[in-house]
Amino acid sequence: MKVHVIGKEIKVTDAINDYIEKKLERIDKYFEDASAETTIKTERNEQIAEIAVSANGENYRAAAEEKDLYASIDKVIDILEGQIRKTKTIKEKMLKEGSIKNLNTTLEEKKEIKNEILKSSFYEIKPLTPEDAMFKLQEYPTHNFLAFINVDTSKVNVIYKLKDGKNYGLVEPEA
Repeated sequence: MKVHVIGKEIKVTDAINDYIEKKLERIDKYFEDASAETTIKTERNEQIAEIAVSANGENYRAAAEEKDLYASIDKVIDILEGQIRKTKTIKEKMLKEGSIKNLNTTLEEKKEIKNEILKSSFYEIKPLTPEDAMFKLQEYPTHNFLAFINVDTSKVNVIYKLKDGKNYGLVEPEA
């Protein structure tokens, strides 16, 4: 892991630098190639440690303040390790076999499924006039079509929204 330590209003000694590098080994085990930017500073009576870790295109950041610099470094490492474990667990759950999110991405990635019905919806078809069907379709702005039984012909018709969003089309059987 590449470690860069910056001291603001505090001198970064070899002991502090070694301690930070040693503690960051706990984080390094989660990644193959990572870098850490560490800032230590003093404000009032508090010693503040901030660490930002970048690895695998992800960034983790934590800060802690304690009376003792070493205690604040320990606390920051604990926080970072928790963040990384949580992210890793979430990713593993998403990638598990049978996961809904994994199933959706698998369907999108493979795109091998063709000419199959993937979704079915059931609803009641009511007898309506084409004009009433148009008003009924307007009540559902997210729907693009409505199947209904035409009162005049007693046959199933479909009314649908045209691409212009203002007009409608009607599908009627011939015979």
